[in-house]
Amino acid sequence: MKPLPIAVIACVAALVAAPSLAQGRLGLLPQGEYICALPGSADGPAWNEVEGHGFSITGASSYSTEKGSGTYLLEGNRVTFTRGPLKGHKMMQVSSGLLQEYGPDGKLGRLRCHRVGPVRE
Repeated sequence: MKPLPIAVIACVAALVAAPSLAQGRLGLLPQGEYICALPGSADGPAWNEVEGHGFSITGASSYSTEKGSGTYLLEGNRVTFTRGPLKGHKMMQVSSGLLQEYGPDGKLGRLRCHRVGPVRE
């Protein structure tokens, strides 16, 4: 039996190591309008919309807001806005159409953004 070429061994080693180096699987958010809100109170509305925090997912890794457009990266369940008005903002994808913000301390905050429908033209 012939020994395996070094190139084959290197490829197998790279494939085995790759999952441990990756932070998470890359993905895309569902396209549509997202409204952001804070939890309400027992004696008032269940949610209080936060004006100016909404955005639209418009295409592959793209979003837009009232202030402009940009890009995002969805890695595993972590969303990082990489360019545009929301640059640096981080959120966790809780479910298909629900995101929850990370605060400056890296802990989940109270603000949640949910998909409310298709992108309005």
